[in-house]
Amino acid sequence: MTTASAPSNFHQAELDKFDELAQRWWDPAGPQKALHALNPARLGYVAQRVALRDAAVLDVGCGGGLLSEAMARAGARVTAIDLAPNLLKVARLHGLESGVKVEYRQTAVEALAEERPGAFDVVTCMEMLEHVPDPASIVRACATLLKPGGHLFLSTLNRTPAAFALAIVGAEYIARLLPKGTHQYRDFIKPSELARLLRDAGLAVEDVSGLLYEPWRNAARIVRRTDVNYLVCARKPE
Repeated sequence: MTTASAPSNFHQAELDKFDELAQRWWDPAGPQKALHALNPARLGYVAQRVALRDAAVLDVGCGGGLLSEAMARAGARVTAIDLAPNLLKVARLHGLESGVKVEYRQTAVEALAEERPGAFDVVTCMEMLEHVPDPASIVRACATLLKPGGHLFLSTLNRTPAAFALAIVGAEYIARLLPKGTHQYRDFIKPSELARLLRDAGLAVEDVSGLLYEPWRNAARIVRRTDVNYLVCARKPE
């Protein structure tokens, strides 16, 4: 399903870039190799803080559906949205192959917030905020979509020299774990800045944790240091 009136909180070049990766999105040795490694840690972070079984979950910026399917396998009723049509096509096809049921929609989160306010127990938005012109608009829409008492989970990159060195120079240019141009340093977000956006949206921050990718074992784990990639859990008051 497509929402024609979606607001334009996206860079077309970003959508095109990720659409080009669609055909190999589910290849664990392909261009999204690091994302495959991050996924179990991301799922674990969410599952430790909320009960996914029978929960109404929204995955914002779902890409090819890695986290969406993982949460559905854990028993959640998952709606997943993205604006990249080729990625959604791949996500739907993979769902048919895997038998994992996810409702995929091509729509902006702001448009869905107008349509279904207060509809979800859990909203996830992973590795997306650093790719949009207006992250605050995304956060506000996610807050609107949550039921009272619901949880929002976000992950993004910190704007630090360490993040520049590892996520851009190391991952894109030296190790070539990601396609060149995947990230722009100016778009990285400090945890304090994200916390302010969450408070402005009426949410309370419950946790901030680091997400460390270890390329030598192609795996990720939750850590205390947040100077590169980090996760945030926030809650909507009852």
